[in-house]
Amino acid sequence: MGGRSQPVLAGVVTALVGFASSFTVVLAGLRAVGADDAQAASGLLVLCVAAGLCAVWLGLRHRLPMAVAWSTPGAALLVATGPVPGGWPAAVGAFLVAGLLIAAAGLIPALGRAVAAIPGPIASAMLAGVLLPLCTAPVRALVEVPRLAGPVVLTWLVLHRFARRGAVPAALAIAAMAIALTAPAAGPGRLHLAPTVALTTPAWTVSAIIGLALPLFLVTMAAQNVPGMAVLAGYGYRAPLGSALRVTGLASALGAPAGGHAVNLAAITAALAAGPDAHPDPDRRWIASVTAGIGMALLGLGAGVATALVLLSPPILVEAVAGLALLGALAGAVAAAVTEPETREAAVVTFVVTASGVSLLGVGGAFWGLLAGWLMLLLFRRRTAVSGSDPAADAGLAEQEVEARSTSPVRL
Repeated sequence: MGGRSQPVLAGVVTALVGFASSFTVVLAGLRAVGADDAQAASGLLVLCVAAGLCAVWLGLRHRLPMAVAWSTPGAALLVATGPVPGGWPAAVGAFLVAGLLIAAAGLIPALGRAVAAIPGPIASAMLAGVLLPLCTAPVRALVEVPRLAGPVVLTWLVLHRFARRGAVPAALAIAAMAIALTAPAAGPGRLHLAPTVALTTPAWTVSAIIGLALPLFLVTMAAQNVPGMAVLAGYGYRAPLGSALRVTGLASALGAPAGGHAVNLAAITAALAAGPDAHPDPDRRWIASVTAGIGMALLGLGAGVATALVLLSPPILVEAVAGLALLGALAGAVAAAVTEPETREAAVVTFVVTASGVSLLGVGGAFWGLLAGWLMLLLFRRRTAVSGSDPAADAGLAEQEVEARSTSPVRL
């Protein structure tokens, strides 16, 4: 009996951890690009349902533990981007375009190869720049609302040391208790707790497509789908990437009018469903991902309650919980960005420009950071090709390059 229930329990844990660890990031992102309260709740609901249905379909069809989640880095990108020209309808249009691009990458191998051609350090630096503003929120919260943020951060620190998997959900629970104790008594009366779908007619602007849709596509591919495949490969699975991209891309496009920004292969929680803790037999672990999909869809029914929790709290406290959830992702992105000496300066330029939050011609910093990193790579490669050098220095550089290549990770 224990063997039969093990993958089911693993799936339940996967769904709970996936939802609780980052739903605050999703709500913060949707509200940052112009969603009102009902539209943000609708977006969270449709993301849960879309991710759940995709996981169930992929798991049953391929008999592989292909867990699906919303794009957490994509939600952080929304926070970093902020309001876009054209408002919420233009943001919805950008979500739709990003979903179609993901589906196209599954249909057109050349498009997938083009994304894979982006140097890994540059993609990681862009992701780090996107995550940085949210990851500084815990520090700002400790200064602005110390009595609320202090217990949250302390809980996260203690559990991060002794029970890392439960650190973020526990911090969220402490935040919810603090909110319940300090919220106005009449506050919840005006909130809509029932699950609702708020449809928005998409609008398309050039700046939203370039500044939001394209970076959302790239960060979802580079920071979610590619690592998600790597996790599955690490456990011995050869998952069909094309099928996953087509299914999640189509689901993202269909969910866009209801406010969903993107769903994709899970990266962080993928190991919960694909690892040996899900089941000793690798051929039985797909049950965990299917169960996680069902659980995620059911958790979507609580989107109204989750949104109410966010609305009753100081915005900086919500961002602080989101920032704690993303610290690990930031650490990984920074490490990957500066690993290779020959691309380190270009990666730093990408990171700085992206993190600056600048907006030029209505286009946000993520696009300009990626462009700046590419230009830096071209400049340095050209300078290396045309400039003379000292033989002794060449020998030293050659030795460094051999060492760097032997220790650097495979590029995305």
